[in-house]
Amino acid sequence: MSESPPTTPVCYRHPGRETYVRCTRCDRPICPDCMREASVGHQCPECVNEGRRSVRPARTAFGGGTAGRHGYVTKGLIALNVLLMLLSIASDRGGDAAVGGSGFGGLMGGSTPLTNWGSVLGLAFFPDGTLGGIADGEWYRLVTAMFLHYGVIHLLLNMWALWVLGRSLEANLGPLRFGALYLIAGLGGNVAAYLFSAQNSATAGASTAVFGLFAALIIIERKLGRDISQVIPILVINLVFTLTVPGISIPGHLGGLAVGALMALVLAYAPRGRRTLVQVAGGAIILAVLLALVLFRTAQLLS
Repeated sequence: MSESPPTTPVCYRHPGRETYVRCTRCDRPICPDCMREASVGHQCPECVNEGRRSVRPARTAFGGGTAGRHGYVTKGLIALNVLLMLLSIASDRGGDAAVGGSGFGGLMGGSTPLTNWGSVLGLAFFPDGTLGGIADGEWYRLVTAMFLHYGVIHLLLNMWALWVLGRSLEANLGPLRFGALYLIAGLGGNVAAYLFSAQNSATAGASTAVFGLFAALIIIERKLGRDISQVIPILVINLVFTLTVPGISIPGHLGGLAVGALMALVLAYAPRGRRTLVQVAGGAIILAVLLALVLFRTAQLLS
């Protein structure tokens, strides 16, 4: 009885193509068009796709995505602040804010219609007899104020700090966590300004969020076991300016610093097993407390 000649294997995806190469994962024959480079040998397209689905995306030490290394959120925040500075300049038709302010040829100080609209303002009576401010229902001011500036120098100082601090924090925390830190710290500083500033005084600027980033950088770097000796003197210098230079919102800066520190502690020390849940819950609790403080101050001003 004669034996039948051995059959030449054919590609499982292209039956008309003979091949002796097999997928190192599923052992099916694959032709050159179906070969995909693997760490060892070649794999078929289906095994490559399955491997991609089963591999968990890389995360930072605090649970964030590694896309934070590109600094997209930091760059986006800077772009938004610059855009609103340009709109602020454009809104001042015929006013003294040729480039967004009054002093030094319009580089600093002064207000524009846009800053008047979006700054933190407790409660004010306008010449036409109308009321305005957060206590009058303009709660949006607690958010918009952190993106508006009184002049180009004010903007440049804050954007330089955001660029230096933001890239490091975003790389360590990931885009979403860094964005939440920035917004909550900025909101916390604006709530503090609402609580402790005169009801008719207006404040604006990214400084509330930037001071929160200062506190966060110290906490995050310390958690990672890194040297923070170069950060603390810069923070101290900024605190001295805050306390001594007229016209700076002391409650806003200190409030942003405190709330930024609280949020950073939540992000840095959440237990790994329930990290995302604890981080989200911690952020929600901070927001709830800030909301309660806003309601308290509003009732106080309206009483």
